[in-house]
Amino acid sequence: MKNKDTLLENRTFYYFDKLTKIPRCSFEEEKIRDYLISFAKDHNLEYRTDTIGNVVIVKEATEGYEDVDSIILQGHMDMVCEKTPECTIDFSKDSIKYEIDGDLIIARETTLGADNGIAVAMTLALLESDEYKHPKIEALFTVNEESGMTGAGNLEKGMVTSKRLLNIDSETEGVGCISCAGAERDLLKLKKEFKDLDRDKTIYEVIVNGLKGGHSGQEIQVGLGNAVKILGRSLYSLFQKVDGDLIEIEGGAKPNAIPRYARALVAVKDEDIKKVQDVIVELNSEFVTELGKVDPDVRLNFEKSKETCDKAFTDDLKNRIVDLINLLPNGVIAMSKNIPGLVETSVNVGVIENHEDEVHIISNIRSSVSSAKEYIGSVNKIAAKNLGAEVEIITKYPAWEYKEVSPLREVAKEAYKEVSGKEFKLEAIHAGLECGIFVETIGDIDMLSIGPNMKGVHAPGEHLSISSTERVFDFLIKILEILK
Repeated sequence: MKNKDTLLENRTFYYFDKLTKIPRCSFEEEKIRDYLISFAKDHNLEYRTDTIGNVVIVKEATEGYEDVDSIILQGHMDMVCEKTPECTIDFSKDSIKYEIDGDLIIARETTLGADNGIAVAMTLALLESDEYKHPKIEALFTVNEESGMTGAGNLEKGMVTSKRLLNIDSETEGVGCISCAGAERDLLKLKKEFKDLDRDKTIYEVIVNGLKGGHSGQEIQVGLGNAVKILGRSLYSLFQKVDGDLIEIEGGAKPNAIPRYARALVAVKDEDIKKVQDVIVELNSEFVTELGKVDPDVRLNFEKSKETCDKAFTDDLKNRIVDLINLLPNGVIAMSKNIPGLVETSVNVGVIENHEDEVHIISNIRSSVSSAKEYIGSVNKIAAKNLGAEVEIITKYPAWEYKEVSPLREVAKEAYKEVSGKEFKLEAIHAGLECGIFVETIGDIDMLSIGPNMKGVHAPGEHLSISSTERVFDFLIKILEILK
């Protein structure tokens, strides 16, 4: 077992540790960008940036590789910043607290940021060294991958010139990603309308918690509980039984993370409490029955609130909010007809937000079939139209389609066989990678995605395999060495 001191002797983990101390939530990459620029200056490496904040660091070819075509090594700067309810970390200034547990680096109460900090760390370890053989490298670090891929989507012309790209954003050692889903992120907005709150009603919180959460692409097929959908279902059942008011509602944290937590502020008459408690008991029993094998700690709580207020949503708005949450598609919609076991189309109702004048719901659609993605977007629009909501497409990006011919893929197969003695597997994934966007912003280039074993990304408890990271770094070095 390694301790932290011996772990940091490895330069990849040295830089990864540095990254855990630098705030880098999506849209807040200023400090990590400054760090990358300082790194380039300290190591006398050419660098360039664009107006959206992407950074490219260039390392010239080593001796004997001057005439070999260059390659882009790519990862993203930002991370999903998720934490447990009891965690007090401030992602804007505090370090990520992690520990070493056997072969794992794990953050117990927060996301770890191995997605995609490990790509940045591996690349920096490579860029600082003169011991490895490689062609010219353009190390591309993009911003805001986790919340719309706007860095990749707005990459300025001329930032990179290479015709092949190795993305280091996959999560399974020995498996190369050759295709990924496209996505559409819809924002549904309901304008708030208020009425006076009945004075004979008491305010309570309806809380959904205890769920695992997870990556809405890679883990959507597991059937994990979605706290926003569970809350919507609970409120529907509750308001069917009693005359209650809805005051406030919120849930989830990131559109691409399956929501672990959601809450609503409601008001009910004291005489109806027994009915409410019966509904809560019945729903808890249903949720445990339905989710017990995948989310055994799911819990629906009903607690008296300390908050005070004199306004509630109108009955019409209350019903439209609850109906919309329940009607929006969620989970696996279709499995691939071409690739066994691959999710083709899915939806994650990832966030519901309580704004001053509006209630916002964010639906994240993924599909490897563009027409299916468009159709689910239409279903969202139909539901919104019939329930008085506006729809805004926040972001939309295409799928990365499989290419029959890929010299880079063949080099990777040879390199993996050489360093591991095993065959390199290829797969398509139901998560979004920036590769699909690069086809539009860079051009029709040869691409492959690799990465070490990691689990639980986008949720507290995210962990990374130490030994796998070491092996994948050796694999990366071998790819560069045999690119001739």
